[in-house]
Amino acid sequence: MKRVATAVILLAALVLGTAAVASVSEEAASTAPTANARAAAASTLTVWVGWSARELNEFKKVVAEYDAKKASVDIKVVGGINDDKIIAALRGGNAPDVVSSFTSANVGIYCPSGGWIDLDPYLKRDKIASSIFPAATLYYTQYQGKRCALPLLADVYGFYYNKAMFKAAGLTRPPKTLGELTSYAKKLTKKNADGSLKVVGYNPFFGFYQNTAGAYQPLVNAKWFDGQGKSSLGKDPKWQKLLRWQKQLIDYYGHRNLVKWNAGAGDEFSASHAFETGKLAMMMDGEWRVSFIANEHPELKYGTAPMPVDGAQPLLYGSGYINGTIIGIPKNGKNREAAWQLVKYLTTNTHALAAFSNGIRNVPSTKAAAQSKELKPDPNFATFTRMFAHPKSQTTPITTAGSAYLDTFANFLAKWQSGKVSALQKGLQGVDKQIDAKLKQSGGGVP
Repeated sequence: MKRVATAVILLAALVLGTAAVASVSEEAASTAPTANARAAAASTLTVWVGWSARELNEFKKVVAEYDAKKASVDIKVVGGINDDKIIAALRGGNAPDVVSSFTSANVGIYCPSGGWIDLDPYLKRDKIASSIFPAATLYYTQYQGKRCALPLLADVYGFYYNKAMFKAAGLTRPPKTLGELTSYAKKLTKKNADGSLKVVGYNPFFGFYQNTAGAYQPLVNAKWFDGQGKSSLGKDPKWQKLLRWQKQLIDYYGHRNLVKWNAGAGDEFSASHAFETGKLAMMMDGEWRVSFIANEHPELKYGTAPMPVDGAQPLLYGSGYINGTIIGIPKNGKNREAAWQLVKYLTTNTHALAAFSNGIRNVPSTKAAAQSKELKPDPNFATFTRMFAHPKSQTTPITTAGSAYLDTFANFLAKWQSGKVSALQKGLQGVDKQIDAKLKQSGGGVP
């Protein structure tokens, strides 16, 4: 599942690139699997993943099933890993055998630097066609044709709403446009006697839970980059339309009031989550919330739907933001063949993907697994599998600067929503210049 991404600073990306690229040519031969490589066995495999708590336990169950069939291999799973730790291990030469990341944007760092090895030779050797994976996942697991990662379940962002609150407000269906979302939010908002916010209809605050520019971009089909690979935040008027809608709703609540409410909203990954406890009537979130609600508040009556979209582009409705967990093999891992066998199992075995999907309710990342009869039926979860297959669903662009352009934009958005930006277009043009400079400094751009 998607966590709030840890910022991987550009300097770290550049250092990784310098350290890793220098040794890529020397290790090219060992990267390619040999005919008798399958005979090699490793006594221990170490796997780093980002999951923790209940989700980590579900991952361990899937790995344990594989481990039980491989008498010669013992697998150690370490959870709570972020990209800062991965990059530090790659630079220090002490990376594990297998690594997994929630930040798919960083394949733009891992692939060209050689930090994660190219998996295409293994896929070709074992006759695994890339067509088993949906198009979106194929995009965010490679950079410029080098596939250094494979998808390990996918995340799709949709709309959650409290059915009891809808009924009380006389609302009979989910909103389909951003204009309707604003109207619904105002109807569903409740205040305390002192004027402070008690129940927020919809919280558009960037930085609150899963509210990011990347997740909102598909709702208006704004363009991140132009045909020359230059940042186009200040050039595409759809960005201004999105941000003005967002700021108007912020202003309705009052920035200070919303900041105060946010502080008491409850931790995102706990049973005190604002939507689960009735403090929030509607929200954007990933498919994993279905599992959290089932485990933490099974009594909650709620529904899911695609996110509302720009009213001028109704054909966007049904689509949304797609991201996902990626998994790969570090260049300085010690047991590549055994690591590949585990990666292959986790990412291509229909049973393993269905079992893991059932456990954490992420979207299966192969076409076969998405149709598996092993998947537990759930109408709220089914919303996300439909969105995943929608032709207009999108993910964020992969760049050699990793997620740096997203972090730069996020810094601007914090100023924008607090009322510290007086000229929106001029401000966005300034962000464009910063992003273009970071792309140039990273030595690449957008493929």
